[in-house]
Amino acid sequence: MQNHLKNQTSPYLLQHAENPVDWYPWCPEAFARAKTLDRPIFLSIGYSTCHWCHVMAHESFEDEQIAQLLNEYFVPIKVDKEERPDIDSIYMEVCQAFTGSGGWPTSIFMTPEQKPFFAGTYFPKNSYGNMIGLRDLLITVHEKWETNREALLQSADEIVALLKRPHFTKQTAEMQLIDSAVKWYKSSFDKQYGGFGDAPKFPAPHNLLFLMLYAQKSGDEEALKMAEKTLMQMYRGGLFDHIGGGFCRYSTDRAFLAPHFEKMLYDNALLMMAYCKVYQLTNNTVYLAIAEKTASYILREMTSDDGGFYSAQDADSDGIEGKYYLFEPDEITELLGEKVGAAFNRYFDITKTGNFHGKNIPNLLHTQQFSDQFDSCLPTVYVYRKNRCRLHLDDKILTSWNGLMIAAMCQLYRTSRQEKYLAAAQKAYHFIMEHLCENGTLFVSFRNGKRGEKGFADEYANMIFALLSLYEATLNTAYLAQARQFCDKALSDFYDDQHGGFFLFGSENEQLIFRPKQTYDGALPSSNSMMAYNLVRLSFLTSEKQFETLAKQQLDFLSVDAKRYPAGFSMFLTALSDYLDPPTKISIVPKANDSLENLPFEIPLGNIFCVINVPSNEYPLKEGQTTFYVCKNHSCQPPTNQLDF
Repeated sequence: MQNHLKNQTSPYLLQHAENPVDWYPWCPEAFARAKTLDRPIFLSIGYSTCHWCHVMAHESFEDEQIAQLLNEYFVPIKVDKEERPDIDSIYMEVCQAFTGSGGWPTSIFMTPEQKPFFAGTYFPKNSYGNMIGLRDLLITVHEKWETNREALLQSADEIVALLKRPHFTKQTAEMQLIDSAVKWYKSSFDKQYGGFGDAPKFPAPHNLLFLMLYAQKSGDEEALKMAEKTLMQMYRGGLFDHIGGGFCRYSTDRAFLAPHFEKMLYDNALLMMAYCKVYQLTNNTVYLAIAEKTASYILREMTSDDGGFYSAQDADSDGIEGKYYLFEPDEITELLGEKVGAAFNRYFDITKTGNFHGKNIPNLLHTQQFSDQFDSCLPTVYVYRKNRCRLHLDDKILTSWNGLMIAAMCQLYRTSRQEKYLAAAQKAYHFIMEHLCENGTLFVSFRNGKRGEKGFADEYANMIFALLSLYEATLNTAYLAQARQFCDKALSDFYDDQHGGFFLFGSENEQLIFRPKQTYDGALPSSNSMMAYNLVRLSFLTSEKQFETLAKQQLDFLSVDAKRYPAGFSMFLTALSDYLDPPTKISIVPKANDSLENLPFEIPLGNIFCVINVPSNEYPLKEGQTTFYVCKNHSCQPPTNQLDF
């Protein structure tokens, strides 16, 4: 049997194309059918590498009895959260309002007019304990729809009214928010294992980047040590794939040993930036090596032939979570020989007892001294692992996540001076411009020759971030010009001129039941935080008053939400820190025909480099040679023909 998902390109939707459930994608046809049949809609939101999405699919959506209930009493709709972040954002807020928490799969019951009246996440097939099963829930909702619909409709109207309620509080962004966030991080820091709070522990590299910037500016050694301890522990543990490189999504335990095994492009992008930063601050070459191992994994397994970066790899293999990554000691000794294999097992903590359900996650938690003696063995183990079982790849290419990886590759290039990373960033950028941009409009996703919806705020925010990173890595002003064009588009389509901030979806997108503004920095920075950072950066790079004004307005807008929980807004705090305490700005005025590719220095991380293409009265050449103007704290040094870092 095939349902209405068979012609979709999303890997997640295609995973459900042969369910007995008569799934529709989110489309006018589905809502028209619900109105005609006078049925509620069951909306299921997830993504292709989501473990609990798989569990619910196997338990319920592949079950004939559940399918019969869904097909007879509801119109079922499937949504890939990564292709439709607008739908996901709205109904995740609904889920949190109903249950106090959220997650995927997200399960929503709503009217044909898209108004939700009940929500949850994973439901087992059958009820047990205090947890209602999907079978009983479907029957109950159907009965209430037939006998007490007014109560459901009233609930739907109330929740929509609650979510649409405007928040117009005025606030001024202040340094106190930064200090409050640092205080929270210090109070919740796990001194034994790194990270913050208890398990599960997410990498949240943007939090660590903020702490390192704070340490760099304030001299607070404790802030740097918290970030460094966390980054080292994440590498030592099983969160990092010691065989193939790259980081998994989060740790299920305090020590970062046992991960949730899916690998996401955005986590690895942000972690590459964090390891570049900690290397910059400590000069510990281990951190640079970790960033490069992560990049090698991305270029080997997560990059298309055309240069676009894929989205994710699954946690499950053959229906078992983590199977792809686990080893038994005999496998290694048979593969590498008794002597080398036994030493390899000792180094990577692979034992007969096991550290994960009787098997082993390779890790370095008990290793006192790092060694490269087993590096020559890793390709053999890697190939063996790859041939042992299949690992599902979500090969759609997302514009917003590609923006983060482009920026990460640029930062790694600036840190390592390895041209291959800049080449990868530039190739991915050209892929985006060729396949995911038309007449200045970005699109969300690309797969099998087809692109998805018109872009949301995330696409523009992260691509502007990528372009600013490309500009700072190359000093090619074409990248800065394109960043400004995308910024103009974001301002025209998404910006709220009346109350500030950027709506998630814009004037060219489908209009849903309300227009959210994402502000909280969760697993990755929000579009509003990224735009705050971009606007602050553009104000430095262009010295234009409009960007300074917009940056101040955006920071003030975000400070309203950040005041309640500053530690949840680390990317905003990074932007605020740079706004209040700007980095050193170096304006470069090249003499005629002088190539910026042959500058007498390497462009380090941290400072702002601004190219002034044409000499002027404000920026004249000194002695007819390429000239540098260095400014910090609202004062400038005399112009010079030579920089010394």
